[in-house]
Amino acid sequence: MSTGIVLIIDDEEKLRSLLARIIRLEGFSVLEAENIKHGMKLLEKEDIDVVLCDVKLPDGNGVEFVKDVKSRLPSVEIMLLTAYGNIADGVTAMKNGAFDYITKGDDNDKIIPLLARAMEKVQLQKRVAQLEQEVGKRYTFENILGDSSAIESSIALAKKVAPTETTVLLLGETGTGKEVFAQAIHQGGKRIGKPFMALNCSAFGKELLESELFGHKAGAFTGAMKDKKGLIEEATTGTLFLDEIGEMHVDLQAKLLRVLETGEFIKVGDTRPTRVNVRIIAATNRDLQQEVNDGKFREDLFYRLNVFTISLPALRDRKKDIPLIAHHYLRFFSQKGDKRIVNMSKEFLDHLQQHEWKGNIRELKNIIERAVILAEGPQLTVDNLPADLLVPSFHTDGALSTFDLSTVEKLHIQRVLNHTRGNKTEAARLLNIGLTTLYRKIEEYKLHAEA
Repeated sequence: MSTGIVLIIDDEEKLRSLLARIIRLEGFSVLEAENIKHGMKLLEKEDIDVVLCDVKLPDGNGVEFVKDVKSRLPSVEIMLLTAYGNIADGVTAMKNGAFDYITKGDDNDKIIPLLARAMEKVQLQKRVAQLEQEVGKRYTFENILGDSSAIESSIALAKKVAPTETTVLLLGETGTGKEVFAQAIHQGGKRIGKPFMALNCSAFGKELLESELFGHKAGAFTGAMKDKKGLIEEATTGTLFLDEIGEMHVDLQAKLLRVLETGEFIKVGDTRPTRVNVRIIAATNRDLQQEVNDGKFREDLFYRLNVFTISLPALRDRKKDIPLIAHHYLRFFSQKGDKRIVNMSKEFLDHLQQHEWKGNIRELKNIIERAVILAEGPQLTVDNLPADLLVPSFHTDGALSTFDLSTVEKLHIQRVLNHTRGNKTEAARLLNIGLTTLYRKIEEYKLHAEA
């Protein structure tokens, strides 16, 4: 059965009541009003989706009513009903935002199908708005994981710059959460609700990156069959996040500099400039100052980007946050995989704490996802960790950490099995042990030896 609330505004009571009964039979809730004043009160009070409104009413004109309602409640769809349709009114009504313009009597059979389409449009808009709200919540500062002083310092700086229009440069290793910070800055600023576009500059060659970033005109090059907006234009009124900005070709750096200085650029194949209003947040894992010194990055662009810099700490520099982040992803992937895994063993967490995390949070996320897939009980254990995470580590004084011989043996056998892609006969040959011994070791150490 259909859902949604319909408001009928008509001064003819019999016609209004008949239409209300028909619409209720389609499963919609129906409210009635005899004039525009009463209708406006109901619109302000109730969560109405679609309005069926007569054009000529005692206290006003339905065509003008459309304009008034759409300015206040743009998500409400309005269908106008008239006994004497004319083209001029119909054109004005559609310009004012009416969903449709129907002549009573002639178009009665169209009312229910049109109403269903209007309701479908409203429900889709509500769903999109809900998803946008969920995305907004997901990328707020409150959802950046960690309470170490290192990450809290970065968050504090980001919160200060978010409400401004200042260009921001995020520095940090791959996987430290630069895009998450960029999203949070966007959501915490004046451009919330406006477009947020992200582009990884290292993912494209020069020509393709220029087209993706600045767009092109039809015929600008082979295969350019129609005009294309670039991400800078798509992000206008909002924010453009340029990840790995240090990978951008020097020629494109000049075009980006012009955008930052003048708010305009020229598309590939165009002769006239395109104006935009966009905030730029850039990120890199490179030392841009060194890149400038080496002649690989424009000095003038560097100073335009380097207005407000935020350094994001590597995960190894905030190991206090590892259990918090690991538990977050444990809950996420357990729910996603429909598993009931509630915690991690102390030994499992110890290994996480001792790892160097060259891939930072992204690597930790992948490790937890893999562990959840492999886990068979309510707890993650070291048996769910990849072999590389079990490598014995050394303290700064050169002493070996607390790993006994069996751990080293387990690690080595697992590595050989990984090398042979689960071929036990080949693994036994490389290890110079009998196949029976290998099977016993696999069972003893609970190794993963899928063929």
